Amino acid sequence: MRFIENWKKFELYIVSLWLLFFLIIIITVDIPYCWEDSCSFIGFEELILTNILPSISLFLLCAGVIFYLRFDYRLSGSKKIASKIIKIEDYNYEHLTFLTTYIIPLICFNLASTRYVIALILLLIVIGIIYVRTDKFYANPTLAVLGYRLYKIDIETRTTKKENVILITKDRLILNDQINTLDLDEKVYFARKVQ
Repeated sequence: MRFIENWKKFELYIVSLWLLFFLIIIITVDIPYCWEDSCSFIGFEELILTNILPSISLFLLCAGVIFYLRFDYRLSGSKKIASKIIKIEDYNYEHLTFLTTYIIPLICFNLASTRYVIALILLLIVIGIIYVRTDKFYANPTLAVLGYRLYKIDIETRTTKKENVILITKDRLILNDQINTLDLDEKVYFARKVQ
């Protein structure tokens, strides 16, 4: 069960790196071009071999799309008893914290150097481990771009009350709104407003 929870967090980590993968592709892709009549296609194998880092980034970008679609699907399937928001605080600044702390500095690596690419990979692995273990996986700039918002809330149902819950949602929420939630962690939920 713990593995499944960590895998869901890892999926969100890959989604959070979309911008980095996209920028790596733009910076490092090397597609030869020729405008003369004697030109010919170099072949897919040669093209991939000269573009290993952009190919890996493209693969991870596509994996991120799949992970996002799974995330959105899981959220649409929430069938729990509705909860009432009894305290709410906007938490959207967390998206910017992740972007400015991790994504922007990482793109400044010299990606033409093998040492820097290895260092980047190691850093991404370490950041991913920290991201999952510290439960900061909700600080995801990609979700912000896709219209998701973060709130820190207290909620109650007929039988329970939970405080300082982080909520990921596409809805604009206010005090006393009713929401359906889907647990990602004991303190982080996906939510949809009950209409």
